[in-house]
Amino acid sequence: MSITPIAKGASIGFIGTGVMGQSMVKNLMSAGYKLHVYNRTKAKTDELVALGATYQDSPAQLASQVDVVITIVGFPKDVEQVYFGEQGVIRNAKPGTYLIDMTTSSPSLAKRIEQEASAHQCYALDAPVSGGDVGAREARLSIMVGGEAAVFDAVKPVFEALGTNIVHQGAAGAGQHTKMCNQIAIASNMMGVSEALAYAKKAGLDPNVVLKSIESGAAGSWSLSNLGPRMINGNFEPGFYVKHFIKDMRIALEAADEMGLETHGLQLARQLYEQLAEQGEENSGTQALYKLYFK
Repeated sequence: MSITPIAKGASIGFIGTGVMGQSMVKNLMSAGYKLHVYNRTKAKTDELVALGATYQDSPAQLASQVDVVITIVGFPKDVEQVYFGEQGVIRNAKPGTYLIDMTTSSPSLAKRIEQEASAHQCYALDAPVSGGDVGAREARLSIMVGGEAAVFDAVKPVFEALGTNIVHQGAAGAGQHTKMCNQIAIASNMMGVSEALAYAKKAGLDPNVVLKSIESGAAGSWSLSNLGPRMINGNFEPGFYVKHFIKDMRIALEAADEMGLETHGLQLARQLYEQLAEQGEENSGTQALYKLYFK
């Protein structure tokens, strides 16, 4: 089965039009692709349909009509439901279809998807992203890709419509492992950002002025510059949900445990975020961790 590069104007099916997906679909449409969309809550596709996307009633129906299927859903169980079974994407996609899961999910599930896709003469990549709602909106996502190099090369133009830092990490599952590295780094960083800004406030300083001093120095990070201002302004709307971050940390902890690796910062961050969720913040943005420091 030959690997054919994706052509301009190809049809792309997109499953999962939430906070990230909405902007990603718009960027793909702007790049000239024909979009078919599906979401469990149909209303979340209304704006996209008004812009020219075609709504499909199920993942199976969508998969049967496109050259590429992209998924970005909530949890590994959602990925399994979308891809497997008689009504799943894999069994209903045409031979030669490219299947790209951009959900942050488990490396082992990514490998299973590739195996099943290959058995049905389709190609699969795991390609989780980082950059949050801002990165999705501005097409500046970091995209970490696992799968065959030739398949990655064939669909790279699609990735280029969504992000600016696009790296092929290795075989199936490598993209998900890389995303776990990303989430591990963020987990401890979010604790540091929250504590630093809480300290500034408790010390009677103006947190905004403190931020000007520290964000361009050794303490600088994406979270400090992008989520720090939201913490200070009391904006806890989700760019990335607390509940999804907890899911990611659980996956990372399970994978680390399998490798015999102790991840002390990650363990503490998960405990704090679970405490936050228990206080009713599971649908808030991850910057809501800041609230734990003001009881």
